Amino acid sequence: MITEHDKQMLRQKGITQQQVEEQLHRFETGFPFLGLEGAAHPGNGILTLDEEEMEQAKARWNAYLSDGGHVTKFVPASGAASRMFKALFSFVDGDNDVPAEGSDVDVLIKNIDKLAFFGELDETVRKLYGKGVRQLLDDGEARKVIGAIILPEGLNYGNLPKGLLTFHAYPQSGVTRTPLEEQMVEGVQTATTVDGHVNLHFTVSGNHRQLFIDKIAAVVPALEKEKGVKINVSLSEQMPSTDTIAVNSDNTPFRDNGELVFRPGGHGALIRNLNDIDSEVVFIKNIDNVVPDNFRDATITYKKVIAGVLVQVHDRIALYMDMLEKGNYTSADLDRMVHFLNSTLCVKEERLGDMDQTELAIYLKGKFNRPIRVCGMVRNEGEPGGGPYIARNPDGSFSPQILESSQIDTTNEKYVEMMKSATHFNPVDLVCYIRDYKGNKFDLTEFVDHDTGFISSKSLHGRDLKALELPGLWNGAMSNWNTLFVEVPIATFNPVKTVNDLLRSSHQG
Repeated sequence: MITEHDKQMLRQKGITQQQVEEQLHRFETGFPFLGLEGAAHPGNGILTLDEEEMEQAKARWNAYLSDGGHVTKFVPASGAASRMFKALFSFVDGDNDVPAEGSDVDVLIKNIDKLAFFGELDETVRKLYGKGVRQLLDDGEARKVIGAIILPEGLNYGNLPKGLLTFHAYPQSGVTRTPLEEQMVEGVQTATTVDGHVNLHFTVSGNHRQLFIDKIAAVVPALEKEKGVKINVSLSEQMPSTDTIAVNSDNTPFRDNGELVFRPGGHGALIRNLNDIDSEVVFIKNIDNVVPDNFRDATITYKKVIAGVLVQVHDRIALYMDMLEKGNYTSADLDRMVHFLNSTLCVKEERLGDMDQTELAIYLKGKFNRPIRVCGMVRNEGEPGGGPYIARNPDGSFSPQILESSQIDTTNEKYVEMMKSATHFNPVDLVCYIRDYKGNKFDLTEFVDHDTGFISSKSLHGRDLKALELPGLWNGAMSNWNTLFVEVPIATFNPVKTVNDLLRSSHQG
């Protein structure tokens, strides 16, 4: 039962009682699985480009920028780094002073001088214990060293946002960089506008916002001077109105000390933040998928390639939309449009043959007049799981979709075989066109498939609860966009999921 006190809380968060009731109903019904035609692969949903096509795409992107095109780099950066240090927390909280041979902590200690933040760590432990890292380790005090990485009295990395950790070192210059800074540099190299501006937007959590503001103020002037550009950085937070109610195992509202408990709605809530971006083209990439300068060539190349493909597709759609709006088309033109819909956008619709010209023109306008996204896809060598698929839409058509494994019915043997035969996975490497062919801004919230959320199991103060996640940002939140998948090399995918990932060669400057 919703009390008057509850209603006051809802008003403060900007959530209606009807939304809460709909969310509670969703816990009862769950989310439907999606129907699949198959996993996308080269020749059926994934575009593989030859050298000439890549050069054409890069040239189109460069021309777009030269013509005054506007682009923003959008980076979800609200996540805390705590999961990066799970093994370190276990060691500090455990009973052993020496990590087990071959364990993650043991590997880290043996390679600790390779970490870009080694200098900061050494300075920190000298202040705390009067000894350097090496002396502490030689004295068998590994727990003090590891604790100094993650605990508040040390570097506090276990409680900081991932975007503000020191990831990379540049020994020749003595400079270190965080993911925040590497994203800026990548933006300079791929998305500098004709007037020398680089536009970046980071979504952050409220309790870390000031840390980001301080870091941006500290590093941007030097980067601008070094690169000869103007770097514009904006921040936003996930809106409280996108929080979702938590429930008990029996789907009744979960309360803590009598108060309803709401949880962030997942990264799908960021579709509203993306909707507020005033730009034609938007790059989207995870905060931790960055590399140092000497490893960025493939990233720069393929960022320009997929951005060029995006503009090429937008060019074609703009041409077709103009013809359809003016009624200036022939039967042969409609045939070309259908071919483009089928072969380039990979939209399959069995009813097209039954439509007359007027019906077909209306149908094509509805399919073309949507936001566009081009998504880089990396080969996964047959690993099952989420990624690019050709999935059924509510209107009965099929189109490319990025799915998580939880959206696929694993009791369906045919679908399980599709998952096993999947050749690519989603590295979250997107370029989006969020204005229509006339330059008007799309309302991105109108293109969300609300039947594609998730229900997950969580806990609060030792009590189990169920949480509702909104349709994922690159899953259901973009379900009704026009989507193209383009194969990109594994060299463009270098995420940091654990601190030991920073020891990989791709993160060594």
